[in-house]
Amino acid sequence: MADLTNGQANGQNGTDGRANGHSQPSLPILIIGSGSTGLALAQGLRQAGIRCIVFEKQPSSARERDWNMGLHWGAPALKSVMPEDMWSRIQSVQVDPSEPTKAQDTLSFVRGDTGETMVAVPVSYFYRLRRSKLRELLAQGVDIQYNKRLCDISYAEGGRSVTAHFVDGSQATGSILIGADGARSTTRRLLLGPDTASINRLPYAATFVQQKFPKEQALYLRKFHPLYLASAHPDNRFAFFGMHDAADPEDPSSWTFFFYISWPSSLEEQDATADWTDAQRLAQQKEFAKTFCDPWKSAYEWTSDDTPVWYMGLTDWDPLREGHRWDNHDGLVTMVGDAVHPMTYQRGQGLNHSITDANNLRDALIKIHQGADRKEAVTAFEDEMIARAGKEVQESTANSRLLHDWDKVTLSPFYNNGLGRN
Repeated sequence: MADLTNGQANGQNGTDGRANGHSQPSLPILIIGSGSTGLALAQGLRQAGIRCIVFEKQPSSARERDWNMGLHWGAPALKSVMPEDMWSRIQSVQVDPSEPTKAQDTLSFVRGDTGETMVAVPVSYFYRLRRSKLRELLAQGVDIQYNKRLCDISYAEGGRSVTAHFVDGSQATGSILIGADGARSTTRRLLLGPDTASINRLPYAATFVQQKFPKEQALYLRKFHPLYLASAHPDNRFAFFGMHDAADPEDPSSWTFFFYISWPSSLEEQDATADWTDAQRLAQQKEFAKTFCDPWKSAYEWTSDDTPVWYMGLTDWDPLREGHRWDNHDGLVTMVGDAVHPMTYQRGQGLNHSITDANNLRDALIKIHQGADRKEAVTAFEDEMIARAGKEVQESTANSRLLHDWDKVTLSPFYNNGLGRN
């Protein structure tokens, strides 16, 4: 276990550990954040026999919100960090475990007002995973410490160790610290300062709905595609409709659908409507949906006015931007996933890049464990990740902008390249 005390952390006095610039091999790796990325990395390290501890700011594994994510070109990376018996259960974490993942599938991108197919996007082994189920699967066998909110990071003299300090006064010392703590990462803020690390707000917003329907309505709505449907509307709006949870494949009334309409929304508008209620958010979505084709038009019409929703403005943070490279303290600290490359979601790339980060960092940490230079291995990992995922941050943001501009929809990466890797 890591040192979770209120006193001096192990190794801070510089009296033990290996030569200058090398971590103590007996110390665990510290992972901040128990999202899909942090847990995937922890599983990869667990399979490699490298001790790690995950620290999560929430008081338990339960989360207020749940959503689903597309996994496609990143699937081999997820398989790589999982034990074989765990990967064999990947079907169980899909939005509909009874719907087999196809070797080849086609996702339709339709015109929002007429339903006319604009482009058919080919995709191989497209997994639609529920976040909560994926996290539950990846958490198995992992040491997770809950209610641990990071507030500071300190480094032992000579680079022997790194210590995470938590709001509750406890601390943990490890060989390397990895921030996997999401789009508004505390790790990123501590490494770069609050201004540079601040999330970049974009002039687009979306309101998300999760809803069950009576049997006949559910069957009607699902006939458009069993998992996923997207559209662009001439009113400069983008929409998504999909399955979130097919609790009982034989009982359509048990199915939960997940859908939203996103639209251009200035930062001024976002600020002015910050205090809107769920009812106001849903009413706005219902008004948008009146000019949409089905399934959106009927789904919103059939959704009760008091249905809870959640709203968010779109954001990103580009690690390729000048001034955004952090000091990794000779390889003692780094970041992965949304902590370092949060991106817009209309092109469905976030999970794929994040899991790839976990796979690649796992490989780098194995090399360090085997004696490779820590700074060189971590920096090489970061160089690849920043180039790969930073490009995707830029492309995903450009994609979101083009999808909300009817005159330029056909120029968007999603329209031209589908879900393929950039």
